[in-house]
Amino acid sequence: MDAPLQSPIHLSAEADADVLYLQGSWRLDRAAAIAAAVNALPLHPDRPCVLDGSRLQELDTTAGFLLFHHLDEAGFAADTIATRNLDERHARLLHLVHERMRAAPVKAPVVAPNVVQRVGKATLRMARELADHNAFIGELAVEAAAIFKRPRLFRFSETASQFERATIDAIPIVALVTFLIGVVFAYLLGVQAQRYGATIFVVDGVGLAICRELSPILVAVIVAGRSGAAFTAQIGSMKVQEETDAISTLGLSPIQVLVIPRLVALAMGLPLLVFAGDVAGIAGGMLISTAQLGISIPAFVNRLHATLDLSAVVIGLAKAPVFALFIATIACQMGMSVARDARSVGENTTSTVVQSIVWVIVLDAIFAIVLQRLDI
Repeated sequence: MDAPLQSPIHLSAEADADVLYLQGSWRLDRAAAIAAAVNALPLHPDRPCVLDGSRLQELDTTAGFLLFHHLDEAGFAADTIATRNLDERHARLLHLVHERMRAAPVKAPVVAPNVVQRVGKATLRMARELADHNAFIGELAVEAAAIFKRPRLFRFSETASQFERATIDAIPIVALVTFLIGVVFAYLLGVQAQRYGATIFVVDGVGLAICRELSPILVAVIVAGRSGAAFTAQIGSMKVQEETDAISTLGLSPIQVLVIPRLVALAMGLPLLVFAGDVAGIAGGMLISTAQLGISIPAFVNRLHATLDLSAVVIGLAKAPVFALFIATIACQMGMSVARDARSVGENTTSTVVQSIVWVIVLDAIFAIVLQRLDI
């Protein structure tokens, strides 16, 4: 029969100190037994502690760490722990372990990613965002189909409320911005046209540019920064406060309650805002044409009627619902994907504005290419 293993440590009270006799082999393979024996010691932190190595045969850093870690948790200060009768090698090892445990942790060096790494991370992040948007569009389609089957599920009051906030309340800022753009565009175009005596063609340029390109893009950017950011912040805050979970608990769909009313309200409201932008932008151009170029208001209106084709206005208005659907989808998806902390709300709100503006520009470029190919 094998003899029982010797206890790895023995406590003895001598004079005014507690002496810990380290016995036998203190190595990694006996770590469990060493930890159990050390944790069972009835130590007194108010008395000095002496580590006696006269009975110690082997020692490694793991065992030394276990010992000092327990003494530290027991409340022993570094200057109350002494050693005696230790082999020189064991004494150096214990000193090294104790010194490293008291040293402040060293921060890992920060390595700035290179260009390839940044591009790779951005590509992966974009791929994840596109996948999330794709999955969200699928959920949205399912919930929209359920509303088509049961129209009473559609929330008219919430849609009307969102329409008022996203459309009616946005008319002043949209009109102001587009009016100023019309002023600036007519002024710059008029300066060049005056050199050739072709000031009347400023009316053509202002009408076509405002109705077909500038008003839809500017209004979409304003709505992305105003309503898109608001959608993300509102839904994100509700998710942080677990209000979306409460909606699900009541047996309702958060997409039907929160997303679809905002989507419909923005899709209906953006064409109206674009029309208001058309009127305000042309009014700004008319103001400069009258004040600087000497074109009377009746002459401006007659020239506008003669040269501005209705298709330019229709194309500008047709872009608006497409822009609105993309803005609302991105905003609501980013709101629904908010983590349960305030920082995530801010990050997703910023991401909503950036993504929406980028997509508006990309969609406008697609419209320009397609309409050019169709000769419209």
